[in-house]
Amino acid sequence: MNRYWWGSGNERGIHWKAWDRLCIPKKYGGLGFKDLRALNRAMLEKQAWRFLTRPQSLVARVYKAKYFPRTSFVDAALGSNPSFCWKSIMAAHELVCAGVRRRLVMGKPL
Repeated sequence: MNRYWWGSGNERGIHWKAWDRLCIPKKYGGLGFKDLRALNRAMLEKQAWRFLTRPQSLVARVYKAKYFPRTSFVDAALGSNPSFCWKSIMAAHELVCAGVRRRLVMGKPL
């Protein structure tokens, strides 16, 4: 996260704010993040949702080939030796797939 906000390229970047001050409102000198864990979880859920709604995207096809080649994302499992990214996405998998319903239009899945 440090590299994203303050670095460029391979540089580490400078910590302009202490991590404990990031969630303080802007008017009190913080960066205004409400909850970093909730933000991270929401981003992971958004990626899981994209696996469901855009299965032909490059990222979805790469993950499908590696982690769930014989099933759909709804039926995907963590598997053996998963990457950190896949473990993180699978943490959001249950919540996203619990709210998914399959819709039929004229007898065909949509």
